[in-house]
Amino acid sequence: MLFQAPRLADEEVRAIDRVTELKDRLAYAVQNTPRRWQGLLRRSALARAVQGSNSIEGYDVTIDDAIAVGLGEDPLDADTEAVAAVQGYQQAMTYVLQLANDPHFNYSADLVRSLHFMMLQYDLAKNPGRWRPGPIYVRDDEKKEVVYEGPSADIVPDLADELVHRLNAESEEPAIVSAAMGHLNLVMIHPFSDGNGRMARCLQTLILARAGTLAPQFSSIEEYLGRNTRAYYDVLAEVGGGNWQPARDARPWVRFCITAHFQQATTLLRRAREIERLWDFLEEEIRAADVPARLIYALADAAAGLRVRNATYRPVAEVSDQLATRDLGLAVKAGLLVPKGERRGRYYERSPRLAEIRLKTREPRPATDDPFAMPSDQLVLSGLQSR
Repeated sequence: MLFQAPRLADEEVRAIDRVTELKDRLAYAVQNTPRRWQGLLRRSALARAVQGSNSIEGYDVTIDDAIAVGLGEDPLDADTEAVAAVQGYQQAMTYVLQLANDPHFNYSADLVRSLHFMMLQYDLAKNPGRWRPGPIYVRDDEKKEVVYEGPSADIVPDLADELVHRLNAESEEPAIVSAAMGHLNLVMIHPFSDGNGRMARCLQTLILARAGTLAPQFSSIEEYLGRNTRAYYDVLAEVGGGNWQPARDARPWVRFCITAHFQQATTLLRRAREIERLWDFLEEEIRAADVPARLIYALADAAAGLRVRNATYRPVAEVSDQLATRDLGLAVKAGLLVPKGERRGRYYERSPRLAEIRLKTREPRPATDDPFAMPSDQLVLSGLQSR
């Protein structure tokens, strides 16, 4: 027996409808009107998802280091273990990207174990890709207590098979609910010696991506979970009840996930509008400074607060190392970038001029971010207007 999805109340159905409408607007923004600025949005969305999921486990990296790792480059700040964790999660998420539209796809226990191996292959002592051999306890370091005990290792394979069977079965549940329940059941089964949270979050993203509404980068709520880790732990503890009790009510968890989707979609829509406006401003600056148009990739990253490096600019602009160095030097001379560090540690930050432009593109945060608090006739959609 697994945790069962609750029968949705009317207000929960309305909240999911609000999320769906926001995601439809986001899909229009990132799929139907292709522009070069969408690459920045996609890269940063994936990097923030990877960063968010790993930060929950104590592996902290900056957004620009997460992007660098995704490009196969060395980060500036992150330590060796954090880099290995990010690389593993990047690899698993890249595979999720490949599976999102695979017509021959099926969930399987082997798939779950393979994704887990990708994430934790850097430490064989954590049994990557293998079910845990014995009991497991989840400790809350902040509370300094054990908050959950997983089911017996003897029944883990059967529970995993039951979960896979449910994922492959046809369902009329909204994708948000199916994904939330996949996450909940995997994290409560706790089938691995380590990395269960990362694996559960990755599975949730895969289920959402398979639903087909949005690309995996924009389906994920991992950034939100990373920003709200305490609330995430608390709701799982509330629903879990301290040990394997699949008859407990999953409603608090489902409502938490609906709120997470609402807030994440709102955030991404705001970023899409801001980046689109930023791109327009930067195109004007590039024309005025008479620098190569491709520099907009570096300037957009810098204006957004990222540290630009030759190694991260080069593959995006599709230029050689020598040409990348020349381009970045021209941006410095034009007063658009500010160099920091020396030699291999050299990077570039936004100039005061770019910081000023970024401020012009910022939007105020919405008055409310609770999908259950707003009557449907008062919902102010924050999506891009159709053209």
